[in-house]
Order: sequence, then C-alpha cells, then structure tokens
Amino acid sequence: MQGVKRRIVYVGLYELFAIVLSAILLQLMSGAGASSLGIAVVTSIVAIVWNLVFNNLFEYWERYRTTKGRSIGVRILHALGFEGGLVIFLLPIIALWLNVSVLEALMLELGLLVFFLVYTFVFNWVFDAVFGLPAAATA
Repeated sequence: MQGVKRRIVYVGLYELFAIVLSAILLQLMSGAGASSLGIAVVTSIVAIVWNLVFNNLFEYWERYRTTKGRSIGVRILHALGFEGGLVIFLLPIIALWLNVSVLEALMLELGLLVFFLVYTFVFNWVFDAVFGLPAAATA
C-alpha cells in the first residue's frame, strides 16, 4: 500500500489507538476526569495534522538518502522528530486546557512523551511489517 491510501490508513489507526491510550494516561496522570477525553481528541487532531506534515517531510528526506530501508537508527530519528514536534505544538494546549503552568504541562507532556516515543516506534515497526515500507524507503 502506497501514497495517500497508506497515509490515511496509517494516521487513522495511529490516532485511534492514541486517543484511547492518551485519554487513559491523562486520566491517570492528571485526574482530569471526563475532560481527559476532550484533551485526547484535541491533541489527536493536532497530531493528525502534524503527522501528515512530518511524514511527508520525512519521506521526502528518505527519497534522497543513499541508504534505503529503515534501520533502527532511522526509526529512532523518526520517532524523536515526530514526538519532539508534537510536544512543541501541544504544550500550550495542555497548559490552557488544564489551567496549569507551562512547567506543569511540560511534566505531563514528558510522561506522555516517554510513552508515545515507545508507542510511535513500535506502531511504525508493526505498520511497516503489515503494510510494507513506503516507496520512498525502498526505491
């Protein structure tokens, strides 16, 4: 599976699991109650947009690499780049939503970041194993 279809399936599956998992984690970490689902949905929308932008840029970079495929190092780079950008976008949203300081929001984000770094790494590996690598990583 390639192109737009691959991206839609990827983002849909990634975010479906991410909404459920992040709502549970936010509930456990912040005691936000029912609002944790709202935060999870909003952060998921931001993540969808960032996911589409980031993965397009990442695959553009991959297209011009001389070494093809996705080594563990490339997968780690992908996970760190995606999650690092997401923290930048989500920090002010979480601080405002929960009415906490940016530092407190950062602490919550760091907890989520650790989880989602692992989640992103594993999800991408499984997704590639099930659906194959994108053309940019193999051509």
